[in-house]
Amino acid sequence: MIRTFRQHKVRKQEELSQKLWQFAPLQGEHAGKERQVFVPGCWENLPEFVSYRGEGRYSTTFSAGGNVRLEMKGVSHTAKVFVDGELVASHYNAYTAFTVLQKLEAGEHRLEIVADNRFGEASALHVPNDYMSYGGVTRPVVLEEVPNVYIKQVHVTPKKEEALWKAEVEILVANCGEQEETFVLKSRLAGKEVGWDEVTLEAGKESKFCQTLWYEEGEVDEWMVNDPHLYEIESVLFVNGELVDDLIDRMGFREVSVADGKILLNQKAIRIKGFCRHEDHPQFGCALPYAAIVADLQLIRDLGGNSIRTSHYPNDEIFLDLCDEMGLLVWEENHARGLSEEQMRNPNFERQAEEVIQEMIPLHYNHPCIYIWGILNECASETEYGKECYEKQYAKILSLDTSRPRSSASCKFKTDLCFGYPEVVSYNIYPQWYHDAPVDEYLSDLYRWVQEETEGAGKPFLITEIGAGAIYGYRNPNHDKWTEEYQAETLEKQIQAVMQQKGCQGMYIWQFCDVRISREWFSTRPRTMNNKGIVDEYRRPKLVYETVKRLYSALPDFL
Repeated sequence: MIRTFRQHKVRKQEELSQKLWQFAPLQGEHAGKERQVFVPGCWENLPEFVSYRGEGRYSTTFSAGGNVRLEMKGVSHTAKVFVDGELVASHYNAYTAFTVLQKLEAGEHRLEIVADNRFGEASALHVPNDYMSYGGVTRPVVLEEVPNVYIKQVHVTPKKEEALWKAEVEILVANCGEQEETFVLKSRLAGKEVGWDEVTLEAGKESKFCQTLWYEEGEVDEWMVNDPHLYEIESVLFVNGELVDDLIDRMGFREVSVADGKILLNQKAIRIKGFCRHEDHPQFGCALPYAAIVADLQLIRDLGGNSIRTSHYPNDEIFLDLCDEMGLLVWEENHARGLSEEQMRNPNFERQAEEVIQEMIPLHYNHPCIYIWGILNECASETEYGKECYEKQYAKILSLDTSRPRSSASCKFKTDLCFGYPEVVSYNIYPQWYHDAPVDEYLSDLYRWVQEETEGAGKPFLITEIGAGAIYGYRNPNHDKWTEEYQAETLEKQIQAVMQQKGCQGMYIWQFCDVRISREWFSTRPRTMNNKGIVDEYRRPKLVYETVKRLYSALPDFL
């Protein structure tokens, strides 16, 4: 499944995933030996390749001709794409999509994708870490046939002025032909239409077309937490009176703002009752199918949650579509976790981290569920060099989207230098787990420091990680650490302290489910898993489940 809604009625589109491909590892004892595998998928879920680090070649065939656009939604960690044996694209990073546009003769063609999940100096973001970096074609692969001039992207920015909603529509049109094209462009949203007549675009160029639609009170319904209303924007393109292309996207009328130290959703101060969630499952790795994603979101709703943090990378669009539909807020962040200053000095770091932002925001811009953009979880924000990197990445976000606040989850206790850049201050804290300080005293001391001694004073404040570990089924009379009893008792103290802290707008529990980690982290993680989940990796509830459900469900969604 590409998306949860239909994106085209005119343009020919075919999903090349959701079927069996040929797969062959390119290193090791099985090098070159092909077998059938399901795509999307992770090769670590194949019995012979649970720990394989190297390259893997995926291959299939397709029938098409003309301007053939191939979109790879996610290949881990790096990808090389070959069409009919010719290298046509290379891409870094598992969690963002990339496209290839080729002019092909009509007929059958061979597609090969070589994925590589090895760690090395060339990769600044994919490093051994507290989560698993899987290998493979892990998200859908989509084939489209487009005309010479086609609709590349549509962005809608909703804003409310007094009782009126306005929708700022921006349409990006590309000409991939060899001569200029004249066309008519129209777009329809919530019963109203904008259009451009007889526009000419040079060969090989792109152009943006912008207009604003206005809606009187009552003409549209707002998108809100647990009360989502979605609208499709359908754009069409005509050449010589013939309808040649279309693009359908989806949006919601909602506005995120920051005022008086609060994050506001449609002018209401939202209380965040959230969970950090990795894309990880014992059967599917990071390539969770639709039903598994729905099941996770249903559990989060049952727990009383209203928000999810996509730790620590952009998520699959199916996940975002479902959050749009279910009315769940999303903190989405670029890909980086726990990098030291030395790691951030990797000559590839700035370019690769900024490429993730550049690919993430335009693709996910229209999702009303995304209320904040995050960067650089627990990286070197306490150093002068790190501060320079944070400043550049925050500026990069602002160049792409001014409609959402920005933040980064810090673990630098009373040493962070970067709170002057984002609109929201966020901290990851683990009192009663990594240290024995009383939760309320630790948190109030940290909050006082932010307000009195940093440039974060007066800004909204969130706790973006808090929690304790437990091994599913492990209980004892002493309620020691790693028991389900200790986890439940500790989360109760933590949740109560966070929600009672003046000026704190909410929290994200670390984490929704237990996840596999890099084997290099074995010494600090029993079972080679991060065991702080409210449910285990198979989604079996731990004792803490009912504790969290009771506390979260008792709290309203708005302050």
